[in-house]
Amino acid sequence: MLKPYQFTVIIPVYNEVDNLLRVEQEMLAFIKVAIKKTTVLFINDGSNDGSLKMIVEICKRNSDFQYVSFDKNYGLSTALSAGFHQCKTEFLGYIDSDLQTSPSDFNLLLEHASDYDLITGVRRNRKDTLIKKTSSLIANNIRKVFTHDGMEDTGCPLKVIKTASAKNIPMFKGLHRFLPAMILLQNGQIKQVTVQHFPRIAGEAKYGVWNRLAGPLTDCFAYLWMKKKYINYTLETTSNE
Repeated sequence: MLKPYQFTVIIPVYNEVDNLLRVEQEMLAFIKVAIKKTTVLFINDGSNDGSLKMIVEICKRNSDFQYVSFDKNYGLSTALSAGFHQCKTEFLGYIDSDLQTSPSDFNLLLEHASDYDLITGVRRNRKDTLIKKTSSLIANNIRKVFTHDGMEDTGCPLKVIKTASAKNIPMFKGLHRFLPAMILLQNGQIKQVTVQHFPRIAGEAKYGVWNRLAGPLTDCFAYLWMKKKYINYTLETTSNE
């Protein structure tokens, strides 16, 4: 009997047709060395560049690959939320389809998966433009002021989360920027691990300076409202005991 999957890698895709063959190759290489048996889940977020056709072809020739596809573009938070709720493994991961982070680094995060509810990568040697790095730094500092989550690089698109914790996150648009903070609201444990970072080779970035700064600022107020209203409790006894 084949060992059941333990880890699902969620890959949101929006108009990344030029990157998908490379994604396939790198994920196949990772599956061979992964410390937990891994399956891949593409979330096609309404791509209109041929990405869906290529995703379907990739899934047909690789039994470890699956996909779901939206009828239109809903955004990254929605894609992640769909991935969380589709996931059936004990652990899930998330990586961007631009491959500016490496699937091989999932093993660095998975080493801590049993002891933490979320492990996030930190891109300490980023290969981005000065404008992109500066805007991300400002946005990250804004979030830290509001969340006090201690995260150096909340926006790093390489994370591992316990699936049960991920499914308890009440997702809204923009909340992908607050995943560590939302795990802390559950009294969960989080950890940061340094990972590799690479220049974008193909395709176009989906975020500019404006939505890296204005979006996080407005989302911080939504987070504060969520934090104030968040329901968290622990059962002491039940009638079944």
